[in-house]
Amino acid sequence: MKITKTILILVLAAVVVICSSGCEKMEKMFEPVVEDDKEIPPPPEGMVLIPAGDFQMGSNDGYADEKPVHTVHVDAFYMDKYEVTNAEYKKFINANPDWEKERINARFHAGYYLFQWDGNNYPAGKADHPVQVSWYAAMAYAKWAGKRLPTEAEWEKASRGGLSGAKYPWGDAEPDGTQGNFQIMWLEEVFVDWGIWETVEHGFDDGYVDTAPVGSYAANGYGLYDMAGNVAEWCLDEYNSVFYSVSSAYNPLSGANSIKWIEDNYTSVDSHSRRVLRGGGYFYPDTGQRAAARGHHWALNTMGGIRCVRAISP
Repeated sequence: MKITKTILILVLAAVVVICSSGCEKMEKMFEPVVEDDKEIPPPPEGMVLIPAGDFQMGSNDGYADEKPVHTVHVDAFYMDKYEVTNAEYKKFINANPDWEKERINARFHAGYYLFQWDGNNYPAGKADHPVQVSWYAAMAYAKWAGKRLPTEAEWEKASRGGLSGAKYPWGDAEPDGTQGNFQIMWLEEVFVDWGIWETVEHGFDDGYVDTAPVGSYAANGYGLYDMAGNVAEWCLDEYNSVFYSVSSAYNPLSGANSIKWIEDNYTSVDSHSRRVLRGGGYFYPDTGQRAAARGHHWALNTMGGIRCVRAISP
């Protein structure tokens, strides 16, 4: 017993000596081992891998609800390359008639569900355009597909495409009409001379009246298309303007104790609960296309798009 104690004292003394000259190296020795991406199964068809890791969430240059910038760790997950299309959603309602346009429960939409559809038929020529539905319908579709909606943190990490602190999914360059489907044209009355005003057109037209076919623009660094514009995408989270001040640093989620609780109880969520929307949309200005920009609307609103994720099994 005396020998054991002596050895222990010697070891502790050695640690102190080492730490005095290289404590940082010692800390690195005890860092948790991170799984190599090669050990993670390849993504399912139509999805990409978003690797685990920390990122800086939020923006100090945006709106008040994007502050403070804070470090968040998100576990690895798979995410759909594209937003869910009209054609894909039709397969869902064919298999689940309760979600058809004429049969959906009034609790789950605000009266404009599938507003461009003729009954259960999507608009001609728009099979590959993103569908627009309520948060409830997005949740139902994701569950049927064996997936789920992303958390707000997962969505922002994915949107950034591995670019640390970038303003947009493609980087810091201001939009020029080639990065996504969104309109930033506006008119301004400019004073020219005494009593003379002139209408000046700013920005550019993206070439589409509303939505564009998914994948029309270049993907970000993770291989995700249309992370800016087209349609704003629903997230799991309940919107909280000050959530970033109290957010967990590890897989944060607002409005519930767990992802599973939301998945199991989404139909009982208050219809006037505000849920997070990310990625802007075809009718948003360029400020809404920033990676950190936070949108929100009632769960009943039927203008949101769907992009699913799937957890990675051990």
